[in-house]
Amino acid sequence: MAEVTGTEGPVIETGALTMRFGEVEALTALDISVGEGVTGLVGANGAGKSTLIKILLGLLEPTNGTASVLGFDIARDSAEIRRPVGYMPEHDCLPPDVSASDFVVHMGRMSGLPATVARERAADILRHVGLDEERYRQMGGYSTGMKQRAKLAQALVHDPRPVFPDEPTNGLDPAARVDMLHLVQRIGRDFGIAVLVTSHLLGELEKVSDHVIVLDGGRLLRSSATADFTQHTGGLLVEVLGGETERDRLGERLAPAGLTCRPRGAMIAIDPPEPDVAVHDLVRDAAADLGLGLVRIQPDRAHLEDVFLTGGAVHV
Repeated sequence: MAEVTGTEGPVIETGALTMRFGEVEALTALDISVGEGVTGLVGANGAGKSTLIKILLGLLEPTNGTASVLGFDIARDSAEIRRPVGYMPEHDCLPPDVSASDFVVHMGRMSGLPATVARERAADILRHVGLDEERYRQMGGYSTGMKQRAKLAQALVHDPRPVFPDEPTNGLDPAARVDMLHLVQRIGRDFGIAVLVTSHLLGELEKVSDHVIVLDGGRLLRSSATADFTQHTGGLLVEVLGGETERDRLGERLAPAGLTCRPRGAMIAIDPPEPDVAVHDLVRDAAADLGLGLVRIQPDRAHLEDVFLTGGAVHV
């Protein structure tokens, strides 16, 4: 049996991990290393995210390659891996005629907790995820957001070392998405539990993750600290009061000054200027000449979407 490495080594590590389903290759020679904190695993649907999670849990046997979780080898120690890991599945899997309290207590008992401890832990976790007042209701009557919270609670009840929330914002409205992502962030940063969270929504994970792994068609596109993805590009974003007409008027006024401008939503994106160009002064004066209300000028930062646009170089 492999020894648990704890924080002395990677929480998760793979080497040339490959998974084929017939002629389809879901993962191709994947080499990643996941440490403490919140790691976002991002990619479009079908990129291989859920396949990777199932391999790490020992639910799927890879075609080739190696992987370990907490120092446990997936080929030899899959049962040992599942003891300290929390897993929040993507799809709805909750028994409709059972209360959240009974369900989370049961999952705690299944993970080896004594009955009294399981009840105490369930009460604490359900309060933490925001289901304290609804914990005795049958889950069949829950909203999608409440069901997601119940799934997260069962993944945390046994005090896991890493936890794998698979698409935790799936089906949620914008406000519920923000709340769920805040919960995921707290798990990693406030409670010290390593998190590997998946999403196909690129913008979500860059807000809560310390590290991001990007998969594209089963291949590693890039793996690096989130700050490396969102570094300052040297350009600026400018917003003025009004709509597209006012935005475009400002862009047209700035273009003759040698600034390359393009619309980005309600804002103007200005490419990095020459070193001797006082771009802030130019923007201020142009807005004043046109009688436009200047809302803000801010640095333009790269986003995860840019990795797919540029084919992102891989940094592991």
